[in-house]
Amino acid sequence: MMTLSQKILAAHAGKSSVKPGELIIADLDLVLGNDITAPVAIEEFAKIGVDKVFDENKIALIPDHFTPCKDIKSAEQVKVLRDFAKKYNIRHFYEMGQVGIEHALLPELGLTLPGELIIGADSHTCTYGALSAFSTGVGSTDMAVAMATGKAWFKVPEAIKIEITGKFSKFVSGKDVILEIIGQIGVEGARYMSMEFIGNGISELSVDDRLCISNMAIEAGGKNGIFETDDKTEEYIKSVNKSNKSYKIYKADDDAIYAKTVKINLSNLDCVVAFPHLPENKRYISDIKPGEVKINQVVIGSCTNGRLSDLRIAAEILKNKKVDKNIRCIVIPATQKIWKEAMNEGLFDIFIDSGCVVSTPTCGPCLGGHMGILAKGERAVATTNRNFVGRMGHPESEVYLSNPAVAAASAIAGYIANPG
Repeated sequence: MMTLSQKILAAHAGKSSVKPGELIIADLDLVLGNDITAPVAIEEFAKIGVDKVFDENKIALIPDHFTPCKDIKSAEQVKVLRDFAKKYNIRHFYEMGQVGIEHALLPELGLTLPGELIIGADSHTCTYGALSAFSTGVGSTDMAVAMATGKAWFKVPEAIKIEITGKFSKFVSGKDVILEIIGQIGVEGARYMSMEFIGNGISELSVDDRLCISNMAIEAGGKNGIFETDDKTEEYIKSVNKSNKSYKIYKADDDAIYAKTVKINLSNLDCVVAFPHLPENKRYISDIKPGEVKINQVVIGSCTNGRLSDLRIAAEILKNKKVDKNIRCIVIPATQKIWKEAMNEGLFDIFIDSGCVVSTPTCGPCLGGHMGILAKGERAVATTNRNFVGRMGHPESEVYLSNPAVAAASAIAGYIANPG
């Protein structure tokens, strides 16, 4: 009677079964930290008194939030990671020239596989559920203990079954699916629950769609978001698992118990925009009047929508068009590999000719870090995952979340616009 998430947790805890609410200690397959969270974890690690990490091949340190380092403090943060990685021979430490946004980079490198148990000191670690891993965010202290022991504690979560049916209309994508779900259940609707995605509409979702959807499970309060392994998962894993690392596929029991069910029909879904200052504040693009919401900036990128498929959609809309003269449009490929592929496809020519700027891979503006900070009173349409007060800069600025098609159309129009 276990869900997919419960099956993975049970296996890693060495138990035949687990129940919601049960506290367990489980073995980990990967521990992740970035340039904001890992320095704190490294400081706590030193207090534990061990002289080595549990496995130098199962820790990933990714300085992506302020890369390239924007100031002295961020440079010192990355130096902490660099020194730790060198001291303990951490294999998966990547910085400028190699680094990408962590939640795009790790799947690309084949470090997140089906059936694995992954924690990261970043709330969007739930991204890897797209590949049928149980992955979730933790605090820096938990990361420190995990680096020392290879273990973490969990309270086994209940689950919400999200049944997806139908087929996408043009310009509707995974971003709209998750914004619709959050709009329906609210930002606390899945608090400490697994969001498990099933249904015949799953085959309509690309792996990129699934990565975006799982990434934003946390925006509904979810412990994790997860998809079962299917042909698309297997095809993707085959393309990235260069070391042929073995993995195990789990499936939910037929009689698995879910706290509730949410149904999404892709055929009826319009492009969704989340208005300030919560991802649950959904509006359909067809209900937003032309010129109703004038903007100052557009950001196309992030760990939700900085993949090649996202950039292709944006380029399709921007081709032979010009960004409004009052708009700053920033395009950020999520990894070096994506950056190079986009360049070689000629997407950069389209972006630059239209009046966009193309950045090196970085989280940058998503968290108000750098490369696109908003001033007082400014508004941005962004393909990022959060639009909290002050998220992208001044507390009196506003962020509107959308898919890449809406973002690109809005950059041309100068206001939130329908790409259709």
